[in-house]
Amino acid sequence: MQNHKFSVGQKVKYYNRVRTTAAQGEYEIVRLLPAEEGQFQYRIKSELERNERVAAEDQLNPPKAAI
Repeated sequence: MQNHKFSVGQKVKYYNRVRTTAAQGEYEIVRLLPAEEGQFQYRIKSELERNERVAAEDQLNPPKAAI
């Protein structure tokens, strides 16, 4: 059985496939959701937005480390 790549509380970078008004910057994983069409889903939240979003695992990446 496959596991989620990210965990609750982890910061991630969100890449939206469709142009929307999604906030730029980091998001936090709020909840792990079941797989849909073979991909795990996540509920994510930005400090810059009031609402939460649902994102597929392939739309998320760990933030780049500061150099």
